Amino acid sequence: MNEQTTQAWQSGIIEQGGQRYMADSQGRLTPVELVKAEDQLQDDLVRKVIHFADELSAQITRFKGHSFEDVQDFLAILRQEYDQTRGGTEGNMTFLSYDGTLKVTVQVAKHYDYGPELQVARELVDECLKEWSAGTRAEIRAIITKAFNTDNEGKINRDDLLSLTRLDIEDERWQRAMRAIKAAERAIGSKKYMRFHRRENAKAQWQAITVDMAKA
Repeated sequence: MNEQTTQAWQSGIIEQGGQRYMADSQGRLTPVELVKAEDQLQDDLVRKVIHFADELSAQITRFKGHSFEDVQDFLAILRQEYDQTRGGTEGNMTFLSYDGTLKVTVQVAKHYDYGPELQVARELVDECLKEWSAGTRAEIRAIITKAFNTDNEGKINRDDLLSLTRLDIEDERWQRAMRAIKAAERAIGSKKYMRFHRRENAKAQWQAITVDMAKA
């Protein structure tokens, strides 16, 4: 992105032939003096807010990198202290200040996807529900139905799905369905998160310090 394009993106103004223009959503240029005052004000508002949002996002990204580096440096010191020369797979960890009023938590969240076995499981469960319809409690049917629903991104809620495996149902078809659910699950990756809390004293309730690092 050249300097002129960068300036146009930041200000919304494009200069051509000594004239000042604003581009609409179709890329058509309109002389600034012909753009409604309220449209110019809205454009200024959006660009100002996005400018600060970009700066904050960059700061959070840098903060995330530095924070995880600090955690790694501390773990390296611990490993050296106990003659552990190689780092293993890291799980959830909690770090406390000496006075117990500050807490940093590192969490590792695994991400899962589901293979075609899940469709087989659903067909078996549907078969069971049709046969049990007269005698199945409404809340059990609701739990089962919810487990196979997807969110707006088409993803299955793993907790809802695993809740089915905890139901005490002896039907052989149900047992096959539960085996299919377990076979369908695939771990596709993981992501580290860091949480921050503080409290007035060691007996007080923790209060979260909100920093959204999940998407940084």
